[in-house]
Amino acid sequence: MRITVIGTGYVGAVHAACMAETGHEVLGVDIDADRIASLNAAKAPMHEPGLDDLLTRTVGFGRLRFTTSLTEAAAFAQLHFICVGTPQRPDSPAADLRHVDAVVEALAPVLRPGSLVVGKSTVPVGTAARLAARLRKTAPQAEIAWNPEFLREGSAVRDTLWPERLVVGVTSERAEEALREVYAPMLRVGVPFFCTDPSTAELVKAAANSFLATKISFINAMAEICDASGADVTTLAEAIGEDSRIGRSFLQPGLGFGGSCFPKDIRAFAARAEELGVGDAVTFLHQVDGINIRQRRRSVDLARALVGGSFAGRTVGVLGAAFKPESDDVRDSPALAVAAAIQAEGAEVRVHDPAAIDNARTAFPDLKYSLVIPEACEDADLVMHLTPWQDYAEIDPAVLAGVVRIPLLVDARNTLDVHAWQRAGWRVRALGRPRLGGASRPLVQTAGHEVPDGALLGSN
Repeated sequence: MRITVIGTGYVGAVHAACMAETGHEVLGVDIDADRIASLNAAKAPMHEPGLDDLLTRTVGFGRLRFTTSLTEAAAFAQLHFICVGTPQRPDSPAADLRHVDAVVEALAPVLRPGSLVVGKSTVPVGTAARLAARLRKTAPQAEIAWNPEFLREGSAVRDTLWPERLVVGVTSERAEEALREVYAPMLRVGVPFFCTDPSTAELVKAAANSFLATKISFINAMAEICDASGADVTTLAEAIGEDSRIGRSFLQPGLGFGGSCFPKDIRAFAARAEELGVGDAVTFLHQVDGINIRQRRRSVDLARALVGGSFAGRTVGVLGAAFKPESDDVRDSPALAVAAAIQAEGAEVRVHDPAAIDNARTAFPDLKYSLVIPEACEDADLVMHLTPWQDYAEIDPAVLAGVVRIPLLVDARNTLDVHAWQRAGWRVRALGRPRLGGASRPLVQTAGHEVPDGALLGSN
């Protein structure tokens, strides 16, 4: 098939490349001329494992190319995927749909008769119906459908080529048949296919993200109780996760979620529910959001206590800037929020990340950045593990102990082998694991700084 993909951010660039990989002829469209030039040169605009190879192959084979012209796109195909961003509005928690609306407005006058416009962007329920009514005025023979994406940054290529399910919201058999043809390679290997109405398809995405965010905030709420009671949240998570009704995924206690999806999507979902007059049904989402933000403050509070109650004059090495590993995305990054908060209280903060340094420097230019881990941690009074990259799991804690001033570690992601760090002489703390400090020890006195042992252990 010939298809276009309008918007070449995370979703659009990956979707375009993956559709070309499955055999379709694809034209990607974006208003950013520099991005289009980069993509035509088979260079991904973001760090995403496997995407560069996929672009090299599909662009090289001639199945994929990119343009800035919607008119060219309309002439090229009759099936158009919309993959533009829907960020949070600056004046409210609702979704900002200006980019989606702009695409439909610009595309409608040039659409060929019988065209199908398929939204993949995450939107409030009712958006497809509203856009369909608008499209009928300018392009009455065109049709709107909705096909939400479920990719995860860091595994977006795999999630697109081998999805756990496909969901399409359509209003005609013709639209369903077209989308079945698009995804025929996936359907042949048994990927579940849910064909429903557009409103249900829109809600599937919002509900899925809200449920996953709720699981993350739930286990972090349990971490807060563990800190107060002396229990260990990691064992708690493993134990309840063995219950088949609960499951282990998304029960990783730590710093919480960030990125361009979960935070703004749960806020937009709650805002849309208010508009529909059923805001009470999702009141819990405000608590989910609040717990998540509180994890950042709790991490800062823990770090402050570990260095004696004040960051003034302290040096803090930060491991991680991206909001999650295998990504260079720093949008709403918990790691950078914590780093900036610590710096604002007077610490010298040096940040390392395997992929996100450039983006982090653009978003937080006042922080200091290091390209190698030892430099970020040199003479540090505290090291904070804030993004769970595999690079950090492979650190030799004994070697790093020879670099820092005080071997103190906050594992804010609960993914390091903390016992190995302890054997190498480190004092380790993590949210929800107050017993990591071990037995009482005397006052630590290093480089003129006195750190009370109770602060080191986080004793209650």
